[in-house]
Amino acid sequence: QVQLVESGGELVQPGGSLRLSCAASGRFFSLNAMGWYRQAPGKQRQLVASITHGDITNYADSVKGRFTISRDNAKNTVHLQMNSLRPEDTAVYYCNAKYCRSLIECSRANEYEYWGQGTQVTVSS
Repeated sequence: QVQLVESGGELVQPGGSLRLSCAASGRFFSLNAMGWYRQAPGKQRQLVASITHGDITNYADSVKGRFTISRDNAKNTVHLQMNSLRPEDTAVYYCNAKYCRSLIECSRANEYEYWGQGTQVTVSS
């Protein structure tokens, strides 16, 4: 079992910054790609940013140049630095982790996926 605990969401004014953090714990052999998704009211959950174990990153076009994803493999954490926040960034942000439970599973590219409980980010004046 894997647990993901997110933190850092809050109310911020337009143009402000926030840093979201997600800590993974539990029984896994390797954390593979980790990412942040968001879901605004009435909309589908969408990818914000992702990062592989080797630090290859991918961003949604709407956040490129404003958000930065990073991870600390030693601490099993992933962070999302969000700058120049806009009202349209308002959403519940979810941490996502893909992992494998053993060396055999990893070698066979068998992986599982787990979601955090979400943290609310509200951008408003």
